Amino acid sequence: MFNFSTFKPFALATFIALGVLAQTSTAKAAGTETLTVAGGCFWCVEADFESLRGVKEAVSGFAGGKTANPTYKQVTQGGTGHYEAVQIQFDPNVVSRDTLLALFFRSIDPTDAGGQFCDRGESYRSAIFADNATQKTAAEKAKSEAQAALGQKIVTPVLGASKFYPADEYHQDYYKSSERLAVTSVGLAVKKSVAYKRYRKGCGRDARVKQLWGSDAPFVN
Repeated sequence: MFNFSTFKPFALATFIALGVLAQTSTAKAAGTETLTVAGGCFWCVEADFESLRGVKEAVSGFAGGKTANPTYKQVTQGGTGHYEAVQIQFDPNVVSRDTLLALFFRSIDPTDAGGQFCDRGESYRSAIFADNATQKTAAEKAKSEAQAALGQKIVTPVLGASKFYPADEYHQDYYKSSERLAVTSVGLAVKKSVAYKRYRKGCGRDARVKQLWGSDAPFVN
């Protein structure tokens, strides 16, 4: 079990390094592994995990539903069964799956079954998608440890394997895009990156995560 009691945001790199040392003997010799999670707005989950050393890429998309090749509009309107999800591609020699799972739980509100923060409805629920029995065991262990650390019931489910559908390019790397958007309410054009920061603050994501996890929250400044 990871010790989060002394964890601080400025020590994120050190924490991950310690997790890597603990997992070196079991990590794959080379290659990339994937972890698919749903934590509300996929822009935010993508932004958080792409900040980590060892994460090669985080792709925004959809998982968990039955509709093939869903559009963003279809998913957010409901009825497809899909979650907004992110597929994290990582190097297990640099950052372990256990570390990513621990950080995931501490970057969301895992006590909320109806969505995440200001985003409500089925597409914004949290979840972990496990491709096999080994991944499911790891996810359930991380969930149990996070619940013990939080002292509250965690409702984020560990689900089975699900086909992942990447969202269209408009949504990829939204948090750092310099593409400008027309903001008609004020008559100005702002970058996606600026709109993202305003959305994240306005949605109360970081405030709620900090309220829940305190200094254990890994991506809150």
